[in-house]
Amino acid sequence: MNESPTASTRVSETALVELRQYTLHPYKRDVLIDLFEHEFVESQEALGIRLIGTFRDMANADRFVWLRGFKDMPNRADALQAFYSGPVWQAHRNAANATMIDSDNVLLLRSARSGSGFRIDSRALAPRDATRIPAGLVEVRTYYFDTEPGADELRWIDALQPARDAVGASLLAVMQSESSPNNFARLPVRENEPALVVFSQFRDLHSHARYLDALAASPQWKRAEGALLRIAPRAPDILELEPTARSRLPY
Repeated sequence: MNESPTASTRVSETALVELRQYTLHPYKRDVLIDLFEHEFVESQEALGIRLIGTFRDMANADRFVWLRGFKDMPNRADALQAFYSGPVWQAHRNAANATMIDSDNVLLLRSARSGSGFRIDSRALAPRDATRIPAGLVEVRTYYFDTEPGADELRWIDALQPARDAVGASLLAVMQSESSPNNFARLPVRENEPALVVFSQFRDLHSHARYLDALAASPQWKRAEGALLRIAPRAPDILELEPTARSRLPY
């Protein structure tokens, strides 16, 4: 299990993030995870890409979800060009692509406000041969809008906090869609979809279930959710994610 950050640990905010959801061929998720964790972690981090989290979708046995972060958009373009033209991807891309049905479900996100990005510490990753799954669960809630969300939408999102506090959960990050054009055309992203994405972590499934019950019973949240959904073009997406052995999240 990952240790919590300490005062001596260097922590930095990752304010630009890709949320990547891959639909895989049946029974191929563990094949991809094994390849990914052996070959695609250090090779990306060496180029300045931060591997934030890698996950199994608990509701879909054929979905792999992962998060990677960048310093800024120019850094993203340079790092991705270097990785996808480099020797590690070239050596293993056919094996990776053979597991996938679709890899284009990608949201490019930035911090929704100052300090709301992922606070990633400088701990070493678990070793390549790690097999122990870190404790905890990560929930990802994506809310969609017709226009770029602002302060009002963030206030509604903040109404989640009392229910989160009640079960000892933590807010990891609040991100919103990056509105600038995709600057690495080889990898499509979902553009022109204004969204707020809330990342939270829980100790276990039981804590997450208590959280959902608390939301359902909260008049404050019902009012906030009603206001939110009145301006949303569609229902939010909710992911329940189990970390893989080398995921930095949950902390």
